[in-house]
Amino acid sequence: MAYPRRALFAPHGAVSTSHPLAAAAGLAVLRRGGNAVDAALATAITLTVVQPPSNDIGGDLFAIVWDGDRLHGLNAAGRSPAALTREMVLTATGGVSATPVDALGGAQARGPAMPARGWLPVTVPGAPAGWRDLHDRFGVLPFADLFTDAVGYAEDGHPVSTGTAATWARALAQPAPTGAGHTEFDRIFTVAGRAPRPGERWRNPAAARTLRLIAHSGADDFYRGTIAEALDRHAARTGGFLTAADLAAHTSTWVDPVSVRYRGHEVWELPPPGQGLAALQALGVLDGLDPAADPVQRVHRQVEAVKLGFADAHAHVADPERATVPTAGLLDPGYLAARRALLTDRAGDPVAGDPERGGTVYLCTADSDGLMVSLIQSTYLGFGSRVVLPGYGFALQNRGTGFRLDPGHPNVVGPAKRPFHTIIPGFLTRDGAPVGPFGVMGGHMQPQGHVQLVAATVDDGRDPQAALDAPRWYWHAGRTLLVEPTLAAEPGLVAGLRARGHEVTVADEPSVFGYGQALWRAPAGGWVVGAEPRVDGAALGY
Repeated sequence: MAYPRRALFAPHGAVSTSHPLAAAAGLAVLRRGGNAVDAALATAITLTVVQPPSNDIGGDLFAIVWDGDRLHGLNAAGRSPAALTREMVLTATGGVSATPVDALGGAQARGPAMPARGWLPVTVPGAPAGWRDLHDRFGVLPFADLFTDAVGYAEDGHPVSTGTAATWARALAQPAPTGAGHTEFDRIFTVAGRAPRPGERWRNPAAARTLRLIAHSGADDFYRGTIAEALDRHAARTGGFLTAADLAAHTSTWVDPVSVRYRGHEVWELPPPGQGLAALQALGVLDGLDPAADPVQRVHRQVEAVKLGFADAHAHVADPERATVPTAGLLDPGYLAARRALLTDRAGDPVAGDPERGGTVYLCTADSDGLMVSLIQSTYLGFGSRVVLPGYGFALQNRGTGFRLDPGHPNVVGPAKRPFHTIIPGFLTRDGAPVGPFGVMGGHMQPQGHVQLVAATVDDGRDPQAALDAPRWYWHAGRTLLVEPTLAAEPGLVAGLRARGHEVTVADEPSVFGYGQALWRAPAGGWVVGAEPRVDGAALGY
């Protein structure tokens, strides 16, 4: 018999993430006087070393911070190279359709698509600048002190966890770029051509060198110094488009999170180019309906609301610095009511509306002063582009895969643009008071996971751990619906969903359903914390 996890109750501070060593790094920072932001950064930096298939130094970062009075959002996503154009991509790929990926709704993508590997989808890494910018605004310990555990695990090695080893093996099974410019990946990230096994010790001293440079320069070496110059030379030598000028031009952006009401609560996400709007729209649609007691009706409504949210997100979300994104219109109560009216008792294939114009790791932390952090970072799709800078031990992300090649789409690939982004941190409040941070990683699964986690919390009154333990469903495209075996075990559920037109498959691969963490403020003080049971999740506190 499998026993569910129990929620962690912590009186002072807490950390929850997808790897125990990273959670321990964050907790150590809390215990030596750091705040929740310091702890989040130590955790995030350590995750690049202990979970490299899911995130790396060459990835992006998004965060929501509750400072005790209000929420702050940080978009630390990088932009495409200034030299990159749609015409260059079409020429390089021969205009041949690539395999559609989750960022664009999987099989719904049509026509040529951005490639997933090699230099073409590489965008400027935003994570190192994001670490620095979060620290500059909120941190209290010296920036370099937050790198201690990560550097140690990279230099001396660490035993690979069971979940990470499985993710590593799945990632290596995917096609990789070939050629002289891509041999460094195998040297750094394979053991005799394979993934490390659970418990096998893995070292990356080159990444330790990079982390030291970032730590002691406040990330300047990454964007304007030694690392930037090495990236420039490597790209020029191997057919890349990234330049030292692109790195020097990078900036993070502080943004105001956006929200919808859901049954007396406010659910917060970051504005575009992330896909958080899909989750908010789905919850806004569901908020106008009574909670369904019937499990078939409940899942059906959630799935159909998520489809509506994705239809709009894939049609309208783009870099707001380069295109007009109707964020306010997509969340307008009148527009949500109109979308709600499209729901029926049958599985549908919704299209985007016309509103009024206006591979990933997640962690959450809290401290004794009430500061809370919701942070997510990623290279995307299992080791990102698989382009590795020789001598520096990290892979560059492939976030450019999220661009479109349709010249009329607001998210069309182009120079110095941020692509549609899958990674989204979440936060829950009630009447303006903080409940806490949450997130569910996993590409196209993320908004769906947010909807299911919020519903389990608000509708069912579950604590964070119980909400994360709850069985999940996953919609990818069309009328195909995957459900976990524990959900399928509910009497009549699968048959009821099939009767409504859903093409239901029971799937037992945990990674399909995403990995999440959540942390709520306890009414009597302290914290109630949950960690993902489907992977090596860890919730620690003191």
